[in-house]
Amino acid sequence: MAVATAVIMGLCLSASAHGAVVGEGVSTRTPPNNEGSTAEGLTAEGPTTGVSDGPQHRAAALVEQMSTDEQAASIVMGHIPTTDTVALRQYMSQGLGGFILMGANIPDDDTALTTITDALTVDPELPPLVAVDQEGGIVSRLPGDTYPASTTLKTSPVAETSAAFSARAALVADAGISVDFGTVADVTADPGSFIFGRALGTDPQSAADRVAAATTAQESLIASTLKHFPGHGAAPGDSHHAIPETSKTLEEWRASDALPFVAGLDAGASVLMFGHLAYTAVDPAPASLSARWHEIAREELGFEGVIVTDDLGMLQSSGIAEYADPVANAVTAVSAGTDLVLMIAGSTADTAGQITAGLSAAVDAGTLPEARLAEAATRVMTLRLQSTAASAEWALCPDCEPAG
Repeated sequence: MAVATAVIMGLCLSASAHGAVVGEGVSTRTPPNNEGSTAEGLTAEGPTTGVSDGPQHRAAALVEQMSTDEQAASIVMGHIPTTDTVALRQYMSQGLGGFILMGANIPDDDTALTTITDALTVDPELPPLVAVDQEGGIVSRLPGDTYPASTTLKTSPVAETSAAFSARAALVADAGISVDFGTVADVTADPGSFIFGRALGTDPQSAADRVAAATTAQESLIASTLKHFPGHGAAPGDSHHAIPETSKTLEEWRASDALPFVAGLDAGASVLMFGHLAYTAVDPAPASLSARWHEIAREELGFEGVIVTDDLGMLQSSGIAEYADPVANAVTAVSAGTDLVLMIAGSTADTAGQITAGLSAAVDAGTLPEARLAEAATRVMTLRLQSTAASAEWALCPDCEPAG
């Protein structure tokens, strides 16, 4: 496997080839084409490069050959807290579309971490999406991430965000991880806010500039993610334990909290994570379960990539009886327009299978349209194929230019 040294704002990295060169060389991961995002009162330019019809067509063909159970499993991103590679391989043999690495999955040794990510792949021709919350700073899972994070980047030149997230993406890719849930597109100026320390800006435009920079820096190596749509900064409270609410109207949202998300989508973000927070003037339901917010993301912002829920276990942790059943929450989320359901808190070795069975049963009962499940499975499969198609060869660059 070729190894390249990338020079990023004075930082030297050695990264094995899970994606593309950082610095001089040719990018080998093709970001999704989001067709340009347009919202009322917002004008946005779309990315100039996009996915060819190949991965999308192949994904559709693969999904068409799947049973309903297989399609359902393919849109579940699960988790079990272990470093036991045998247990991880057995868990993923259910046909799950993805796995999220949390602290209990991360050893101190880089080689051991790669062994763990390798164990998650049952079919080498079609690896699952392996994700991590690697924001840096406050939320950091991987050892070795000493790069600047939100706490300092929000007041630093935008170029420093580019450099930090280029380095961070290389670190993530080198571990065999294909998706980073790492770009916080929420914005708030309130130091008392739950999300303040993790946000990349204290006003919509400064956040938008840094979110776009972070996204561009990551997308040539890994699939980057914008979170927590439609914006946690406007909704006081911690969505790990409650359903934060705001009375902000859609028009007010378009002029404020929407801007960093639009900027990130324009920069080519592959994944959009929906938060468990409610803009009650738009829909009283949490955005993660709201058909209206999914419609806004697809039709108003033009997003065509993968929509993922925040951890469904957080809904359960809110203590609200209506959200006590993660299987029911998964069905509601997919029916509303979600493509990938994420389950962490409270997850056992059986939970992902229970969600799979629940989605399949909902199709059989007619409460989840068969076409909606197939659409979700096709989007997830397309992203998996894009990650698989990334070249394993780096272009060596003895005189690398700083990335970003």
